[in-house]
Amino acid sequence: MSEVILRADNLFKHYPIKAGVLRRTVGYVKAVDGVSFDLHKGETLGIVGESGCGKSTLARLLVGLEEPFRSHADKREGSGRLLYGDVDVTRLSGAAWRRARRDIQMIFQDPYTSLNPRKTVGDIVAEPFHIHPDVVPAAQRRAKVQELLDLVGLNPEHINRYPHQFSGGQRQRIGIARGLALNPKILVCDEPVSALDVSVQAQVVNLLERLQQELGLAYIFIAHDLSVVRHISDRVGVMYLGTMAEIGDEDQIYSRPTHPYTQALLSAVPVPDPTLRNSRDQIVLTGDVPSPANPPAGCRFHTRCWRAQDRCEVEVPQLIMRPDGAGDHASACHFAEVRQVV
Repeated sequence: MSEVILRADNLFKHYPIKAGVLRRTVGYVKAVDGVSFDLHKGETLGIVGESGCGKSTLARLLVGLEEPFRSHADKREGSGRLLYGDVDVTRLSGAAWRRARRDIQMIFQDPYTSLNPRKTVGDIVAEPFHIHPDVVPAAQRRAKVQELLDLVGLNPEHINRYPHQFSGGQRQRIGIARGLALNPKILVCDEPVSALDVSVQAQVVNLLERLQQELGLAYIFIAHDLSVVRHISDRVGVMYLGTMAEIGDEDQIYSRPTHPYTQALLSAVPVPDPTLRNSRDQIVLTGDVPSPANPPAGCRFHTRCWRAQDRCEVEVPQLIMRPDGAGDHASACHFAEVRQVV
């Protein structure tokens, strides 16, 4: 395994709930609640889960658009580190944080709202150079922008066009070009193909794979489409209600899942072959997803889990390797076991 380039260590993000005339804090929405993982150099780590499980909030934490929540008593203390190499970037500020952010860039979900409609493509892609003027001299920026547009498969001569003159797939390529402007080592892709047509999705995914090979990038690839994640990812993490339920290599997660939630997700993936579709072991979850403002005690999945026992209601399972034939990767389940899902 290659070196660890990014390490999330027990990240939290809680949003206060205000009520009353005095707007006092009466609770917290626990969007991200103790997530940990490693990202290795040059690999793609896929993050999957239902809507509202905290994927996008995690992405914003990784690029500094949100600050980790450290403690209800004192936000300066407590857990929640994001290590880039040996440096905890959550403790940086000012110029030091701006320098560190060059290496961690983001591609946003919606190409229709992530680009300023009043700016030309050239201005949009060149914006990082104004924030970091030492990266590319002013006289060379136009040529650099055209080089980036060509790199992502766009016509460099369209540098003076506006976002509304491009299709959705082309707009997402513009977003990718902007993300590559500072020569980052890590790209956080927050559902970059979910707003695109299926055929265009494949083109953008293939582009990301080519750029990864050419530039040696590492990806955090967040999506709810399990098929897309399987195609592009080396490892996969499964989130549920702000926590990491299971994490392992792509083949481990898709062929030998051990957490009941992962097994239920995989059983819901559409299968075009009617023979396989009729013979598959489909898992239908009961009940609704609990509110992140009031998550269940113990294992957060126990209210919907067919495997739950008394222990699950009181004891929080740790994301660790499970013995006794429960696969060879980490799972946050007291009673993890391999279950084949066609």
